[in-house]
Amino acid sequence: MKINLSGITGDSIVDGPGIRLTIFTQGCLHHCPGCHNPQTHDPDGGSWADTEDILAAMAENPLLDGITLSGGDPFLQPAPCTLLAEGAHKLGLNVWTYTGYTWEDLWEEHDPKKLALLQETDVLVDGPFLLAERSLDLQFKGSNNQRTIDVKQSLEAGTVVLWEEKTYF
Repeated sequence: MKINLSGITGDSIVDGPGIRLTIFTQGCLHHCPGCHNPQTHDPDGGSWADTEDILAAMAENPLLDGITLSGGDPFLQPAPCTLLAEGAHKLGLNVWTYTGYTWEDLWEEHDPKKLALLQETDVLVDGPFLLAERSLDLQFKGSNNQRTIDVKQSLEAGTVVLWEEKTYF
């Protein structure tokens, strides 16, 4: 399946825990002032890629802990992003997805394709970037209004459950 991308970063350590393949989708309707990826906003920009090629790149990197779907906004291209998330899970990788939508926005829209992507996401970083709430002290997000959500636990609980990084000591 084709997907419109702004780019891909291999071996990222800033878009979630561990070593990640970060996939920057093209197209975002939020246009957050101060966004650090403004080049991803134009849905007619970017370049087209095939999800099979991205899945092959995932499989070839034995160091990956997971993938991150970023943007742009991955929920503007939910079908190809869901394929990538499913492929990552088959490889034993975790999936983080960044979106300017809130958890509540996604659920209330009742879009089956967006819900499928949400259900294939392990951790969702939701909400628009707000320049007035920007903080460099936050881990894996840019502003204090954004939430880092444990999707599986949230689905089980029927309410938002925030992700907590595991410590092993």
